[in-house]
Amino acid sequence: MRFYENLDNIHVNTEAPRTHYFPYDTLDKALAGNKYDSLYYMDLNGTWDFKFFERDIDCPSHIASWDTIPVPSCWQNHGYEHPYYTNVNYPYPVDPPYVPDDNPVGVYRRTINVSKEQAERENYIVFEGVSSCVELYINKKYAGFSTVSHSTSEFKVKLKEGKNEILAKVYKWCVGSYLEDQDFLRYNGIFRDVYILSRPVGHVTDVVVKYDDKTIECDLPHTVYDAEGRVADLTSPTLWNAEKPYLYTVVIEQAGEFVPIKVGMRSQAVSEKGELLINGVSVKLKGVNHHDTHPSKGYTMSYDDMKLDLLKMKELNINCIRTSHYPPQAAFIELCDEMGFYVVDEADNETHGFCTRASGYGYDINDIWPCMNEAWREAHIDRAARLYERDKNHSCVIMWSMGNEANYGANTDAMIEYVRDAQKDMPLKRLIHFEQANAGVHRSPDGKDYSAVDVVSRMYATIEQYKAYYEKTNDTRPYFLCEYSHAMGNGPGDVYYYWEHIYNDPRFIGGCIWEWTDHVAKNRNGELCYGGDFGEETHDGNFCCDGLTFSDRSFKAGTYEAKTAYQPMKTVLEGNTITVLNRYDFTDLSECSFRYEIVADDKTVLSSSFTLSAPPKKTAEYTIPSVNVSSRFGTFLNIYMYDANGNEVASEQHNICGGNSVASLNTAPAQITMEDEYAVVRGNGFEHRFNTHYGRIETIDGLTTSPVSLTAWRAPTDNDRNVKNDWYFSRFNMLKDKLYSCRIDGNRITVKKALSAVSREKIIDYTAVYTFYADGSITIDLDCETHLKQGQFLPRLGFEFTTDEKEFTYFAYGPYESYRDMHNASKLGVYRSSAEMEYVNYIKPQEHGNHYGARYIKLGGYEIVSDNDFEFRISEYSVNELTSKAHNFELVKDGRTYVRIDSKVSGIGSNSCGPVLADQYRLNDKNVSFSITLKKI
Repeated sequence: MRFYENLDNIHVNTEAPRTHYFPYDTLDKALAGNKYDSLYYMDLNGTWDFKFFERDIDCPSHIASWDTIPVPSCWQNHGYEHPYYTNVNYPYPVDPPYVPDDNPVGVYRRTINVSKEQAERENYIVFEGVSSCVELYINKKYAGFSTVSHSTSEFKVKLKEGKNEILAKVYKWCVGSYLEDQDFLRYNGIFRDVYILSRPVGHVTDVVVKYDDKTIECDLPHTVYDAEGRVADLTSPTLWNAEKPYLYTVVIEQAGEFVPIKVGMRSQAVSEKGELLINGVSVKLKGVNHHDTHPSKGYTMSYDDMKLDLLKMKELNINCIRTSHYPPQAAFIELCDEMGFYVVDEADNETHGFCTRASGYGYDINDIWPCMNEAWREAHIDRAARLYERDKNHSCVIMWSMGNEANYGANTDAMIEYVRDAQKDMPLKRLIHFEQANAGVHRSPDGKDYSAVDVVSRMYATIEQYKAYYEKTNDTRPYFLCEYSHAMGNGPGDVYYYWEHIYNDPRFIGGCIWEWTDHVAKNRNGELCYGGDFGEETHDGNFCCDGLTFSDRSFKAGTYEAKTAYQPMKTVLEGNTITVLNRYDFTDLSECSFRYEIVADDKTVLSSSFTLSAPPKKTAEYTIPSVNVSSRFGTFLNIYMYDANGNEVASEQHNICGGNSVASLNTAPAQITMEDEYAVVRGNGFEHRFNTHYGRIETIDGLTTSPVSLTAWRAPTDNDRNVKNDWYFSRFNMLKDKLYSCRIDGNRITVKKALSAVSREKIIDYTAVYTFYADGSITIDLDCETHLKQGQFLPRLGFEFTTDEKEFTYFAYGPYESYRDMHNASKLGVYRSSAEMEYVNYIKPQEHGNHYGARYIKLGGYEIVSDNDFEFRISEYSVNELTSKAHNFELVKDGRTYVRIDSKVSGIGSNSCGPVLADQYRLNDKNVSFSITLKKI
């Protein structure tokens, strides 16, 4: 057994875990909080010497030549090995505690100059994150060893006056790697900050600040300052919450040091109804899971990177973050305090790969699982301690999470026991969380978990499963979806649906969307790559591209859908009165501003700003003037809400009145003549051709460049990941059109046909009636009978053709792509667009650009209209191109524009990992009727 495979060696010569802080040499510096100004802080970030060896046994005692590498960074981002993506499976055999014989190692070296004063102080070198472990040498003498990649390792070291050599050996794998099988791209190196704290003899070590909504206490000599830097008067304190994050600074003075600890005074409890109470107020957690990930820097995120993520989250009304699945950088937690987020702080503990160690998949009861094996007990407790002790003073933390997808056993209980004991004397007690408390030895036959956790947590549970749990168990704890609404690719499509129920149940305290951003790695060409692109032996493809945002943190339609579900406003329109519900928890509506606009088609008829006043969770009313205006498509009231900084935080739309008929035609019938197999329709300046052999329109004059065909396929989305297997088996992508009869009656052609898949039974019988008019207009009436199996549904159903036209105008839900379960962030209105603008740059090409609730499209010399809603998509890419290509950079345009006019398109959902698409969003109708008119203009 090698040193780093021994569970007795998880840490050697490291300091006990403590709260995170920086000491300062003056009070003013401590209050300012800029660590670089401190006499006691030495930054070691920068360029280090570096040497990489594919086998640690090849590393010599003396390295003659060195490369260089930036610190912090991941060595895979600098030409040494490649990233490796796997979700569940370990990238090596499951043979704990052993790791592969050939274990790569990266050797880091840095020389520093130390003054006489610094050498005489007590010096500590701090690594905030090293994957997977670090072996430290100071001036060629062994100084210690530490594991736990995403946690702080602190070593007390002896430095001499003058030059000192710091050498760190970082091993790719160690025994701790078995506890770090998270769903992410795997990287290695010194990936977080490194620094030296040079401290006076007699300095403080750990700091515990006890506080709640009434008082702040500390056993060390201290002074409390308010946010303006004045000595605080706590007789009537300002309380912290995620909407109004007010922080006090506790400054501990000892041995010539000033140690600032920022805290926000608040309380936390669970009500008898199962509500999460912050300062006595019931709070809903509008959350997201957050990994540290960057497309060109891997695990390494700068302060600006982290702040950008949090600013983007604020923009999306997110108030809760689960730090999946490890403690983030200490600076990230500090930012959450300052900017206002509720944090589910998670230990660096995941052993998902044990599920697939044998054939099959599952969480069994077997002591090969680290959580059930006594030999791993101290390793588990250590990870709980490193989570809790570092972040125990932070006000943003509302839950301690013992990890993720690691089964449940005695060692999990030991983690919980450590945290519960550690916070027993703290007036502010956070909830203890572990989703897998419902697994393993603690689960009873009735499905209730009897573990020591304080919250019932589930992943991707349906609303029906949530209700069934409480009906069956009578559990009194709050319910939290630590992961839900899988945001992979085009989606998520079900977040709004969840929140319709979460708002209405006090026990349902919220959840965290999976996840914040796409995990990708840029290759040498700057192209975004995912699993399988790096030569991995086992991988999970693009399952890492599962973000609510793209990897550059730009937004997509699903992003805005989440913002809308989380927005702090709900409105009702009755007559001329708008009733506005304030969904903030701590903010009065008087701190916001509002605007309404009345829009008829594409014209704004009336608009005005207004103000309201209503306490949190209460309503206010506002009366808008009456308008009398006619419209072709409809007249709508759009309401917008802005925060104190003028940022739009919410909007809603109400239909004031419907429009007029858009599909009616007042024109004479056209004449049809036969020429071979073609029925030819001619008129003033146009000629349409209908193929009677195939029973379809061959050309529409001035519009189409291909036949108009009835089809049911769409390029599968990532959230079609599971159902697409049925679609492919049923060969919905290989449908053949069969003509049974074609009858011409005056200006009308009626066909009876079927759609059948190659090697499969037919799935649709249909009748289509084509009516031609003298001005070149065409009406198509479609009646279908589907023959779907139980539980089966179609991707979509409608007509497809190509055109040379690029630009168009439409009335539908826009401007974002919209679907029947993902359109709440869009508004019905008239929009102008183009095939190029409709493209959405998903990492893996897929269905995109659909618009739900359509009534009108102006394309070339035609208006495509209906008195009933339809859906459409106009794209530069064919469905075959989007279906067949694995990466966005592989897509090829062929110069044509692809048009789809659909009776119905199945929704998006989040079944890449979440629940199956809800029935009301599926195209599983027994009968489908559809009518559209192409008006010649």
